[in-house]
Amino acid sequence: MSETDDDERDGIRLQKVLAQAGIASRRASEQLIQAGRVEVNGELVTEQGRRVDPEKDEIRVDGSRIPTARRHVYTVLNKPRGVVSTMDDPEGRETLTDYIDRRNVRLFHVGRLDTETEGLIILTNDGEFAHRLAHPSYEVPKTYVAQVLGQVSPHTLKRIQRGITLEDGPVRPDKVKVMQTMPDATLLQITLHEGRNRVVRRMMEAFGHPVQKLTRIAIGPVRLGRLQPGEMRDLTQEELGKLLDLVGM
Repeated sequence: MSETDDDERDGIRLQKVLAQAGIASRRASEQLIQAGRVEVNGELVTEQGRRVDPEKDEIRVDGSRIPTARRHVYTVLNKPRGVVSTMDDPEGRETLTDYIDRRNVRLFHVGRLDTETEGLIILTNDGEFAHRLAHPSYEVPKTYVAQVLGQVSPHTLKRIQRGITLEDGPVRPDKVKVMQTMPDATLLQITLHEGRNRVVRRMMEAFGHPVQKLTRIAIGPVRLGRLQPGEMRDLTQEELGKLLDLVGM
């Protein structure tokens, strides 16, 4: 029986999985295992030849989650302002499809950004991952930069931090800080762990400081960085590993 056949029947050798994930060569992966730096499903592995299922087993190196080679795609798009967060639009407006067609794979978006908001949106073909990432029970934090009308006073900032009850329930930011104060506007960084429709805009409107411009700059460990509007990139191994941990996969 060939090694490939053996792998398919009993799982794949751990050092091969690590090599396929880009951690190290097979030889270097064997050294990581021997040094006691690799865990599978919470169990320290030091013997060579351990077989694993890369689709199901949780593998860590030095405590960090290692997303193994998968059949799914995980990407992030910096959605430009004016683009509708859907895959098609009956009114003929620009949609996410206009940016992901080049990938030649069917992707769908995790959550939405309203049309006038720009910034990070995750796209994938992993249904379970998308469901968990969007579910409020996992409380994945999302960070925005909001330019709001008027100067936000220290008193109002404290009120925002305490939260407010909107028509669809209470909302309390995880963190709010002033980034810049201008003569007639304030730049705020706001982090929340929920994704209700237009929640940042509605919250700031309720405090008397309507949003003039809104950008989502982070989803959990995923940062906007230098990604320009309209650009896409794959999630890094570290980002995906941390997201998988956040959503309990």
